[in-house]
Amino acid sequence: MGRADMTRVLHIITRLDVGGSAENTLISVLRMPKEEFACSLISGRTVDPLPRLIHTLREAGVPFFEIPFLVRPVAVVSDCRALWRMWRLIRSLRPDIVHTHSSKAGFLGRLAAKLAGVPHILYTPHGHVFRGYFSRPVTRAFIMLERIGARWTDRIITLTDAEAEQHLALGIGRPGQFVTIPSGIDLDAITAATPRRMVPRGPVIGTVARLAPIKGHAYLVAAAPAILQAFPTARFLFVGDGEMRPTLEEQARALGVSDCMIFSGYREDVASLLAGMDLVVLPSLNEGMGRVLVMAMALGKPIVATNVGGVPELLANGAAGRLVPPGDAAALAEAVCALLQDPGQAQALGEFGRRRARCYDAAAMVESLAKVYRDVMEED
Repeated sequence: MGRADMTRVLHIITRLDVGGSAENTLISVLRMPKEEFACSLISGRTVDPLPRLIHTLREAGVPFFEIPFLVRPVAVVSDCRALWRMWRLIRSLRPDIVHTHSSKAGFLGRLAAKLAGVPHILYTPHGHVFRGYFSRPVTRAFIMLERIGARWTDRIITLTDAEAEQHLALGIGRPGQFVTIPSGIDLDAITAATPRRMVPRGPVIGTVARLAPIKGHAYLVAAAPAILQAFPTARFLFVGDGEMRPTLEEQARALGVSDCMIFSGYREDVASLLAGMDLVVLPSLNEGMGRVLVMAMALGKPIVATNVGGVPELLANGAAGRLVPPGDAAALAEAVCALLQDPGQAQALGEFGRRRARCYDAAAMVESLAKVYRDVMEED
């Protein structure tokens, strides 16, 4: 197939900071069959980019454009400038498909693509912002914009079936628009990682996520005294960085558990640190899917996670990990202690998760996404 016959796909994402949505998008850009798809990428302002981001894109020959006006907060002037810049780039690149990612780029990118006359428009929300992020008036405004944007969209790609159901329940889109494609992980790289323990003894209870309020770390810190009462040698490892770190460290000091807390900051050896944990916790208040849970499953780790978003579906409704209500430190402590007290159950959960993780391999995600692209192109 000559380049003129290739399908041109332009991806647009709000930012490429470290996190699941950026990693998912990069896999989608870099691993599409190059003989069939020519991918390019637009991103907004990125403060904490993925490692070697620009080098990786250049090495792969992927055209990359950064629009500094595209920022996550609502900013009318910047949003209008970002919309204008995207429209001009789309008119210049003439893509067959515009695939937008995350809520801000999802709306502005779809509007720019619609105004530029792009034949096919796709959208991956990577979860949603309908719970735990904003006030009720702002949330209602986002829902209204999502309803409008869905009218211009060929496919809305969700990470779980639950995410699609949540959108439909709010009047966003039509059932035929939704396709579920789980976020893909390079599982071979995860399972090949050498375990790295941050403490020499005692159970290591770890969590991996940016330190932001929506990730619910405060509830794990609040659960620590009860866990330490039952397991005095336990240590808590927080992998990731963010605006909540000073608050969490102060909370740990106030509770008298700071000596048992390790805040590692951002690390590139996440797989090795996960492999060195005895139990993995994800206390999020809202979560599209939870890529770190797939990594933990691939390593056979017992998991405690909150019953939010796509997490129950990912964990097979508790078969691959214990589920607890969000924002409930007591329930979190009870579930952690129960698994530490019952190694047999912990091992059984881990083994079930290890088998289930294969469904979330990056190759499967790319193959499913390529099929969606082919399907929409055949609808011309």
